Amino acid sequence: MNFDWLAWSNPVAIWWCFLLIVSTTNIVLWFLLHRRFRQWSPRARRGILRVEILVLLCAAYVFGCAFRSVLPRADVQRISLFDTWLSSVLVGRSVATIAELCFVLQWAIVLHQLAHMAKADTARNIAKVIVPLILLAELCSWYAVITTNYLGNTFENSLWAVTFLLIAAALLRLMNDFRGPVRLALGLAVAGITVYLVFLVRIDVPMYFARWQADAANGKELFGVLAGLHDLGTRWTVTHDIAQWKDEIAWMSLYFSLAVWSSLALGGFGLVKHRLPQYRLRPASASMVSRRRSPPVGREPGPAPAPRTH
Repeated sequence: MNFDWLAWSNPVAIWWCFLLIVSTTNIVLWFLLHRRFRQWSPRARRGILRVEILVLLCAAYVFGCAFRSVLPRADVQRISLFDTWLSSVLVGRSVATIAELCFVLQWAIVLHQLAHMAKADTARNIAKVIVPLILLAELCSWYAVITTNYLGNTFENSLWAVTFLLIAAALLRLMNDFRGPVRLALGLAVAGITVYLVFLVRIDVPMYFARWQADAANGKELFGVLAGLHDLGTRWTVTHDIAQWKDEIAWMSLYFSLAVWSSLALGGFGLVKHRLPQYRLRPASASMVSRRRSPPVGREPGPAPAPRTH
């Protein structure tokens, strides 16, 4: 591999170094999380595979994003930083699909458990819907990379927006059932999702839609399924030109940092979920109200006192 492009004068080199630092930090954080679970749960010490499911799903996302950080690529454009078969879209998109499905499964599991604690049907129903939505988004992504049609990316990211809008709605509903640090954590999650939604709606989705419009105006010829599958597995163009990467840097940087940190936070849910019931807001039940109104035990109500005469 040629590393002559690695110079401080090249913005792409600085960006790639940033991705390496962030990914290394994320891997270290995952191993710390994994060790904490092994210390916390004696049963997990019997083997490395006996891990909390949320931590295992987090591993797929953390290491999948690290792989994509080391070997960045832009799928439809077929560009990469390194000339290796691992930089092919076929490999990279496959890794991304597995990682992203594991990420949304984390959200579904956490939402379902919180909804069960709070007896919140709305949040429970949303937890059931978000995985199928992201499955559909992944199909749109594969359509885009096979055919090189940016309209697939437009629908893909729109579905991510809908998914996280639903997740935010579920978290807002759950905030009514918790207090203290749990409510604060849910509020921070909603704030982070709001920023992500603004980015998708204002920048990401319009970018892909504009690319589709430009290709349509230029009469770009799209690949068929078989030709596209062959192309995404065999063709990639190595470039270190900032002009080729500038539109990818923003979303990749946020994706491989903030999104991974949220996955790590979801992975640690198992460490705190046993404490959450103490922060649950429980409305007074009818039986409690009845007990308050009933006389003390052992003191039966007697007859009304006779009126006093003078």
